[in-house]
Amino acid sequence: MSDIEFGTDGWRARIAENYTFDNVRRCAQGFASYLLEKGKKGGKIVVGHDKRFAGEDFAAAVAEVLAANEFHVLLTEGAAPTPVISYAVVAQQAVGAVNVTASHNPPTDNGFKVRDENGGAVDPEGLREIEASIPPIEGVRRMDLQEALDAGAVEYFDPAPAYLKQIERLIDVQPIKDAGLTILVDAMWGNGAGWFSRILGGGKSRIIEMHAERNPLFPGMARPEPIPPNVDEALARVKEIGADVAIINDGDADRVGIGDEQGNFINQLQVYALLALYFLEVRGERGPIVKTLSTTSMLEKLGKIYNVPVFQTGVGFKYVAPKMMETDALIGGEESGGYAFHGHVPERDGILAGLYLLDLMVRMGKSPSELIDYLYDQVGAHYYDRIDRRFPEEERDATRERIVSADPETIGGLGVTGLNTTDGFKFGLEDGGWLLIRFSGTEPVIRVYTETTHQDRVQPILEDGLRIAGLEP
Repeated sequence: MSDIEFGTDGWRARIAENYTFDNVRRCAQGFASYLLEKGKKGGKIVVGHDKRFAGEDFAAAVAEVLAANEFHVLLTEGAAPTPVISYAVVAQQAVGAVNVTASHNPPTDNGFKVRDENGGAVDPEGLREIEASIPPIEGVRRMDLQEALDAGAVEYFDPAPAYLKQIERLIDVQPIKDAGLTILVDAMWGNGAGWFSRILGGGKSRIIEMHAERNPLFPGMARPEPIPPNVDEALARVKEIGADVAIINDGDADRVGIGDEQGNFINQLQVYALLALYFLEVRGERGPIVKTLSTTSMLEKLGKIYNVPVFQTGVGFKYVAPKMMETDALIGGEESGGYAFHGHVPERDGILAGLYLLDLMVRMGKSPSELIDYLYDQVGAHYYDRIDRRFPEEERDATRERIVSADPETIGGLGVTGLNTTDGFKFGLEDGGWLLIRFSGTEPVIRVYTETTHQDRVQPILEDGLRIAGLEP
């Protein structure tokens, strides 16, 4: 067994503590051995990175190992969004990808994401096989980067042109450019910087960017995750400049957050329901919807209205991506603000999701707040919130046992109708809502989420969730 464990979306750890060059090389060797076992020797592998500390150096270390294992490495010329790297796998007909990113984690962390030949997350069984293939440092093959470049085993490339052509195939952006909108884009110091200006610039709509420089400390936010309170500065800026909408990407731009024209946050569950409404009603498309169990019940209601099936999975795109491929889904997504789309890669794309939401605004002629009102006219009002609480890792088993043995009759004053333990502990509530308690797959954090049709019950439900876990509200 390896001492490195892959969580919900690869491996993440604290830089210089566990996230070291040696351990990154070990992970690269594990991925190489896994691909060699699958008969992929000699294939192309895309390697990219984000704007965190020494990201380009860790990516170079990955390239050295993959080249020594006789793969042809396509190393991005600079930081690139995760969806751009994922699409490059398809465009380059590669056998997989490695992305050096910790996504939305705190600035002290970095990570190691792997992607399959479809550009999507490797399934849970594949991740276990990669883990099992990670050797001690003595078992790592390595080739000097300059030697690999000279031999043609590694080459720098720009993944942007192929991705931009894909965007042109998926959406006509001209109406957005012509709409005369003021669009605030917060890149959260990350890889999304410049992309909306590049795609939508030159028209009547105005793109205003903030936090577009590289700063691995992510000043002004606890982490580059597009949820409150990290988005508060962007939401305040909306009101200052009179923007029509805010598009907020996380550090590697695979997630999106939205602020309305009044500077209010549109939560991730509302965004997912709006995206589903966009495809089903505005574009008139049909196909299955894939959702993690931590996201909105509004999708089931939309599924009934438009007669499309809705499939539920565990949390993480390692579950969503395979289910999307299996069902040829129209859309797939999760509570954290990551959404993937038919005709693209089975991977979260915060840039494309932002463009689709802008297109929804333009084609329906509605502001973001008006779109929420329209959505609620269809499915009723739904209210959501989440609390993340750090806990000592050594208390994980005891905390889990407390939840297992709790057996509450009511939560937040609502009767409990059932318990789903597919991934964490999801308690069904009598109003059709739910409470979910689960452990993060990447950090010593317990997450408590709820969605309910009673606005005044949100906080009592969350507080009861913390009590069930043995934590103080």
